[in-house]
Amino acid sequence: MDQNDGYHRLRDGRVSLPGQIYHVTLTTQYRQPVFRDFGHARAVIRVMHRTAERHRCRSLCFALMPDHLHWLVQLGETGTLQTLMRTMKSISAHHVGRPIWQDGYHERAIRVEDDVRAVARYIVANPLRAGLVARVGDYPHWDAVWLL
Repeated sequence: MDQNDGYHRLRDGRVSLPGQIYHVTLTTQYRQPVFRDFGHARAVIRVMHRTAERHRCRSLCFALMPDHLHWLVQLGETGTLQTLMRTMKSISAHHVGRPIWQDGYHERAIRVEDDVRAVARYIVANPLRAGLVARVGDYPHWDAVWLL
């Protein structure tokens, strides 16, 4: 069996629901710290915002770490999470000038009973937990629609 066969079977079970909020995690190829480069990080953040707007999604919160991304995003009434991720990964790699993302991504649908702001707090605290900064506000590559 081809190693990618299992990966594709996992994707077969994915369902994108209009209006659903997802916590998506993407990693860079070989966990390379691509986003230690400030310009690369800001380019990817611009692409994230434009892609979300283009797909009529709402970017609720994100933290772009040196080697991965946590993104809390709400789908619009049309389109799929798979299309959003494929577009964002492709365009951001183009802007950085080389392939940067590992194949696939991990997503978790946020249930109605989940506290969305608690998930957002978890996401924006990633740089603090990783020891990159002493205070969340000192990290330049995060944002949230709420004042956390």
